[in-house]
Amino acid sequence: MNPFSSRPLAEIPDGSAVGLIVPHEAAWEHVTGRALYTDDLPHRSTNVLHAWPLQVFVAHARIDSLDTSTATTMRGVVRVLTAEDVPGINDYGDIGDETLFPDEVQYHGQPVAWVLAETLEEARLASEAIKISYTELPSIITTQEAIAAGQFQGPTGTLHRGDADAALATAPHRLSGGIDIQGQEHFYLETQASFATVDESGQVFIQSSTQAPSHTQEVAARVLGVSSSQVTVQCLRMGGGFGGKETNANAFASVAALGAVMTGRPVSVRLNRTQDLTMTGKRGGFHATWEAGLDDEGHILAYKAVLTADGGFSLDLSPAVVSRALCHVDNAYYLPNVHVVGRVARTNKTSHTAFRGFGAPAGMIVTEDLLGQAATKLGIGEEEIRRRNFYAPGQTTPYEQVVSQAERMDDIWHKLKKTSDYEARLLDVAEFNARHEHVKRALAITPVKFGVSFNKPFLNQAGALVLVYRDGSVLINHGGTEMGQGLHTKMLQVAATALGLPLRRVRLAPTRTDKVPNTSATSASTGSDLNGGAVKNACEIILDRLAPVAGGMLGVHANDVRITGEVVSGLGSDKSMTWGELVEAAYFQRVSLSATGYFRTEGLYFDSKTYKGNAFKYYARGAAVAEVEVDGYTGAYTTRQVDLLHDVGSSLSPLIDLGQVEGAFVQGVGWLTQEDLRWDTSDGPHRGKLLTQAASTYKLPSFSELPQVFNVDLYVHPTDDGSVYGSKAVGEPPLMLAIAVREALRAAAAAFGEPGRQVELPSPATPEAVYWALDQARQPVPSPALAAE
Repeated sequence: MNPFSSRPLAEIPDGSAVGLIVPHEAAWEHVTGRALYTDDLPHRSTNVLHAWPLQVFVAHARIDSLDTSTATTMRGVVRVLTAEDVPGINDYGDIGDETLFPDEVQYHGQPVAWVLAETLEEARLASEAIKISYTELPSIITTQEAIAAGQFQGPTGTLHRGDADAALATAPHRLSGGIDIQGQEHFYLETQASFATVDESGQVFIQSSTQAPSHTQEVAARVLGVSSSQVTVQCLRMGGGFGGKETNANAFASVAALGAVMTGRPVSVRLNRTQDLTMTGKRGGFHATWEAGLDDEGHILAYKAVLTADGGFSLDLSPAVVSRALCHVDNAYYLPNVHVVGRVARTNKTSHTAFRGFGAPAGMIVTEDLLGQAATKLGIGEEEIRRRNFYAPGQTTPYEQVVSQAERMDDIWHKLKKTSDYEARLLDVAEFNARHEHVKRALAITPVKFGVSFNKPFLNQAGALVLVYRDGSVLINHGGTEMGQGLHTKMLQVAATALGLPLRRVRLAPTRTDKVPNTSATSASTGSDLNGGAVKNACEIILDRLAPVAGGMLGVHANDVRITGEVVSGLGSDKSMTWGELVEAAYFQRVSLSATGYFRTEGLYFDSKTYKGNAFKYYARGAAVAEVEVDGYTGAYTTRQVDLLHDVGSSLSPLIDLGQVEGAFVQGVGWLTQEDLRWDTSDGPHRGKLLTQAASTYKLPSFSELPQVFNVDLYVHPTDDGSVYGSKAVGEPPLMLAIAVREALRAAAAAFGEPGRQVELPSPATPEAVYWALDQARQPVPSPALAAE
């Protein structure tokens, strides 16, 4: 038996670096401006060309002609890239529906050519000199238009268990409703950027702000008509991603690579903010309708829904988004009879893509909307109706997976209610509302159960490369990308823990496809699980080689060697040595000091046709209590207090995890209450134009929108599911804790009306939306006689 690699994945050795409160590994570089991003690299190079797109500002059109002759003669212009220049496949998607240089414009602002010039300004001016003619075609902008026209794309998914129709027909109480769930702009601080060079052998090197270097490598190679081995992609770091750089980065990296190959010079592609907003996908909106049957105690007996995602002009990741939405409509609740259909609408917008939480937030909010409405109709407290529907141990999801650790939801729920003083504050809110006619408060508590793993089992794998040098220093490479979420920090802690070293002995190299190949995207909250497992595996392979060397020097069996704090010792031996001495000795004994690590998540299977299987390795849970105050004259509101309790297992890095919970929650609040994407839906000349093209028109959450009191705590409890050092993912799950704020706003709007009045609240719940909801609540309820007439 190998002494180190035989350790359980979740076992935490003594003196470990995981669990320590440490800052982000690049925090000092971030705050001092020393951290480099992709667009900083061209300025360190010479002879660089800059790219500017020729965009066509119509929603749908056929290109009749494109004349670049004048542009190519203008000052500074070296080349204009068009479809004729592509030596490989003119497509940056995976199924042939995303043309890099299109002859048919599919959304307002789509690029059809790129100008390469000595300066960005020269490229911009030349793009204006390109002569283009086109014929406008009919367009579909909204999801409702697509539904009416029957314009769908990709597969339709169905989540099914029991007999929802029969259970609905016999249920004591029936409800129905619908909700339009708006999308969301990623608005990462660093816009899309790529920088490509070609060496003397024709090797293409792309520096890209991408969450998926291997996918970017594959797409760029396909466009260039070369093998993946001839393209290397590196991601130094990203200034935010949130899913927006999982597939969207591929097109811009391909343009940079094509330009470098065609000209033999370095090419920089960096979008300005307006270009980024108009040319990249968003969190796709959803249109949902639902029906539900409940018993007198508020238990859900039957649940039917249709979820229609706005996919934009192509599929991109929308089928996977819908799949995750379907697998999360249950949230923390047991649904005995369920029939939910998910489909993707095709519209003439940018192709919508991954966003933090993927489709889970949309799936959850539909069910939370249902329970909020049901609580009002049945006269049951919203906290109580939610608790009554929680999964019990041993119960299974509609996709037939046993809900592990189901009891933790109850534990989190009761602990949060106690620490937030929920019951007493509920009475305070009722007293306040009784004394105030034009200002109302409300308190809401909502749960989150989020499945962690890619829905496609083959993506749940990762690699790492660990190098130990003669002086005892360690360099690690892994396939995950750093976008500010602290993945690199956690990987340093994992490596130091596995090797028994202090953090100062371990350094991390940028993510590169020639160091770790065939990696999955850093998304779906799997970055730490997958890459942490691979890093740990590589370190343990090296330790297994070192153990016999140490055992021989210490006079003990290899299984009895221990390494803690750089000190190598043996059980029962009074001898010891330093880590550096062991490494030096191993080198002279010709023992390999580098290793490739690999990790695959076990126990996963999922049939996307039947929606059955073990889709997730484990579930991350949390709960949120939110208190709001709403002005009845304007709908303006403040978030008075928020209390969060989130399950992180045994945290790899508590300070990083705390920041992730806070950031995800605030981003979720932005999605649900402020961020209002608007497109021109008129029949005028700007039909299909994104109207919210800047921070001046697209409202992002800021410090002023933070809760006046913001209490965040981690539910630290070792997981028994075999994750690295007992940790749990924390990137996406906390975003959905923000649903508590929306539910509090809905309850506050209802408080302006008679008790028992149901209130529908759009998403996002902007002050205007809240005002119309509370104004509707204040209207007199029609008498039964008048309603019959």
